[in-house]
Amino acid sequence: MTVLYYLLILYLIVVLVRVFSTWFPVPYSGPLRRILDVCSALTDPILNPLRRAVPPVRTGAIALDLSPMILTIVLGILISVVGSKT
Repeated sequence: MTVLYYLLILYLIVVLVRVFSTWFPVPYSGPLRRILDVCSALTDPILNPLRRAVPPVRTGAIALDLSPMILTIVLGILISVVGSKT
């Protein structure tokens, strides 16, 4: 259970890095871009189905993507459940 707990925490960190990276401009080349590409590759298989299930919330001209927030909440719940078992 301990390995699963730490893997869930690591995945939560990857999701948060991906979310925070969308707030700041990142150059199209360099080591930071490679890290963000890895984060995207790791999170897209879960976020894409969530995006299809929960469409973005329109607030005027801006669309708010709720899928990372939903994934963060689910991961938090899983972390607390797995953490309480150990």
